[in-house]
Parts: sequence; structure tokens; C-alpha cells
Amino acid sequence: MKILSYLQYFFYLGINWNWRIAYTIIGQEISGEKKYNIATTGADELKSLSKKGIDTSHATMYMPISYLLIEEIFRQIPSTSKKHFLDIGCGKGRAMCVAAHNGFNNITGVDFSKDLCEHALANLQRTKQQFIALQYAVITKDAMNFEIPADVDCIFLFNPFDVVIMGAVVSNIMESVQDHPREIVVAYANPLYIDLFLDEGFIEIFHTKEMKYLEAAILKLPVLK
Repeated sequence: MKILSYLQYFFYLGINWNWRIAYTIIGQEISGEKKYNIATTGADELKSLSKKGIDTSHATMYMPISYLLIEEIFRQIPSTSKKHFLDIGCGKGRAMCVAAHNGFNNITGVDFSKDLCEHALANLQRTKQQFIALQYAVITKDAMNFEIPADVDCIFLFNPFDVVIMGAVVSNIMESVQDHPREIVVAYANPLYIDLFLDEGFIEIFHTKEMKYLEAAILKLPVLK
């Protein structure tokens, strides 16, 4: 089953990006899935959601962040920002599982796809076998209407939706910070709408871009006074 997923993903990357990147990423997929003992490889599964009557008009396709990029992100996240990790648009849970391997014991994911949330829960259950203290929750909900928990100090986004929903998410983050003042870090992969965060006072503390498509920024919002 995994071999088929790897092959499908390889051809998707080769056709839509280029074959050099496809070879590089599929190697990372195989080693990463084995390293973390999870099953998150895949792409373009939102078509099935549309057939079920779910509105995907503001969503981007499902595609997991590369292991190369997510591991670099966790190397750069400040060690003081590990109280509660939130993945908005969590998909099958790759970032959440890697977060557990990088010191996070309280993890929440939110996604509007029930099927993807079920995959994420299965992967987190495997991860918890290695980290007994891990506490996690996966919530099936539209990100626009998701209230940011008061203790979240690290948020992950892999460009999960368009500017309309992202604008609402940024507003939700700012409302949470205003109600519960704290420093908050946002790890934003494929940061198309980074200006929405910068306009609210976030500061970029890290940026990386590899092979044209593998890009991420880490943003920090100091404590509001």
C-alpha cells in the first residue's frame, strides 16, 4: 500500500514540479515515514471531499510538508515556544507527529476533512506509543471558525487555504493574543500570505528556501502591551 502511495506521489511531483525534485523528495518520504513510523504521504485528496458535498473553494490541495523542511523548521523554533503546538490544516498529522519528537507534549490539530483527521489520529496514536506523556486532540472544523486555545504558543501552517480564510485565521490569532497576552511563534511553510502576519506586528526570525518550492518562514509576535 505504501509503495503505491510513494509511486503516485512521485509522479505527481514529477509532473507538477520537476523530476529532480521528485527524486529528492520521494527519498525523504520513504526515510521520513520509516523514521517517525507514520503514514502521511499523498497528494490531492480534496477532490473526494467535493464529491461528498464539502466546500473546498477556499482550501488548497492536501499535500504534506517535506521532511527536509519540517525538520529544519523544528531546529529553528525557539526552545521557549513549546507549551502547546497547534497545526491549522493538519492533514494526516505529519507536523504534529514530528512536533512530538521535538519536545512538544501538548498538540492540537484542526482540519475541515473528517477523513484526514482520522488519519491524523491514527498517526498520533502510533507516536504516543513512543511518547507516553503526549497529549493530543484533532478537531474537525473550519479554520475560519476555530478559536485559538489560550495557551497555544506555537502555530504551524502549510499554506492550507486561500487569503480569505488566512485573513480570518490571523484575526483569530490576534484575538487570542489580545485576550491572553503571550509571545507566540508561527511556523509558516509556503508563506504566500506572510504580509497578513507582518501587518499585525509579527517579526520574521527565520526564512529558508530550497529547490524553488521548499520555502518556510518563522514569525514571532512579541507580548502585546
